[in-house]
Amino acid sequence: MTEQPAIKKEGVTARPPKNVFRRHGRGQTRDGRVKSEFDQKTLEVRRVTRVVAGGKRFNFSAALVLGNRKGSVGIGLGKGADTALAIDKATRDAKKNLVKINLTKTGSIAHRVEAKYSSAIVMLQPSPGRGLIAGSAVRIVVELVGIKSIVGKIFSGSKNKLNIARATIKALSELPDPNQNHAISQS
Repeated sequence: MTEQPAIKKEGVTARPPKNVFRRHGRGQTRDGRVKSEFDQKTLEVRRVTRVVAGGKRFNFSAALVLGNRKGSVGIGLGKGADTALAIDKATRDAKKNLVKINLTKTGSIAHRVEAKYSSAIVMLQPSPGRGLIAGSAVRIVVELVGIKSIVGKIFSGSKNKLNIARATIKALSELPDPNQNHAISQS
């Protein structure tokens, strides 16, 4: 088949071909919503069952981590009739529980720190030039905070991702501000 050249008439504008991708404004999605400054990663989604007289009723529980990769992070829990509702509620909860983390200029932490939340024990240690070495929920939290080089270790026997993530945030929030000079009190 040979293509015929388009005939241009005066005053009529040709529409673009169908396969051309249209650009959206900066920070906008296709449906016009403004893109959030926060990234989110789901820790876990669970289906919870309760037995009633007529049979079983299902609910969903979602836990997620929300962060801007610039030092702010939060954990949220949400419950709903379906997963989308639960994730939406968890996102709102995470935005309410945002914590500001003090990072160094190199995108790491100032010194080694440990924390315990429930039975989850987490150790975080700076590792310049080695990258992000951590597993499970520690890695998710540290990525969303914006840390680029760290070693994270989970010492507890707990496999509960929510408690591990909370222990990680607790450890990170104990760090002092690296830009602030801590004066030694003289007595």
